[in-house]
Amino acid sequence: MPDSSSIPRTKQGAAIIDGIHTDIVCTAFEDQTLLVITQYQKLGTLVQVTRDADLPEDRNTNFTSKVLLGKDEPLTHVYATNIASKVCSTPNSKPLLLAISLKQHSPAILKTLQDLIMEYQVW
Repeated sequence: MPDSSSIPRTKQGAAIIDGIHTDIVCTAFEDQTLLVITQYQKLGTLVQVTRDADLPEDRNTNFTSKVLLGKDEPLTHVYATNIASKVCSTPNSKPLLLAISLKQHSPAILKTLQDLIMEYQVW
């Protein structure tokens, strides 16, 4: 029988963001967190985001994002690192594997997504 701590925890839901149906799935695996945000019912671009080592003189948390599959665009990295700032907010956070596929992009949509993912928190 598998240890209950090794079984992935998942929460999923949906919301209407600027009139567009948006699906959210959060899954906490032993070694990383998978977050799927889609308005196309497809995975879209797959991005791995890791938290950089905190320096004593640096008060900000920095993240490194790497597109593993899909379009490698600057806006993808902006969304990935800003979403990671919510998901990976503690020093011992697991890396984030983000699958994102959006029809529209704006600062307001990013803020709405950040708030929405906190409702489906599994980390």
